Amino acid sequence: SPAAAVTQASAESQFRAAGISWTSSGGCTDRTNSTCTSFDGIRQTTIDGARTLKSASGCALTITGGTEVGHASGTYSHANGYKLDFSLTSCLTSYVQNTFTYQGLRSDGAALYRSASGNDYAKEGNHWDVTFYTCGGC
Repeated sequence: SPAAAVTQASAESQFRAAGISWTSSGGCTDRTNSTCTSFDGIRQTTIDGARTLKSASGCALTITGGTEVGHASGTYSHANGYKLDFSLTSCLTSYVQNTFTYQGLRSDGAALYRSASGNDYAKEGNHWDVTFYTCGGC
């Protein structure tokens, strides 16, 4: 089922095939360590959404946050496989701000944009925090 969680290895191979890179401050993938970048338990819809973002934007994408601990909790959370953090690049920022609809500031001060498919892009300090409710029209 599309809601099924994906393994670290499967997610890595799918991201690699799509030309999406990732980095971890701790150089690790353990989801119980906040310095790691883990894809353990990520949703296939989230992977597909990232692939759609890559192809639609034409931007280089670097994932800096996945399902590891240390992010905010909630239903549509990193831990539950809905969110990815991407490095702030001028290409990605320009694409999001010129393509998606500005929703205003979140309670934490992050500027929020919504794609036509309903995914949320929040500009949080040094990264884009993206919630993939859908695959982004894949």
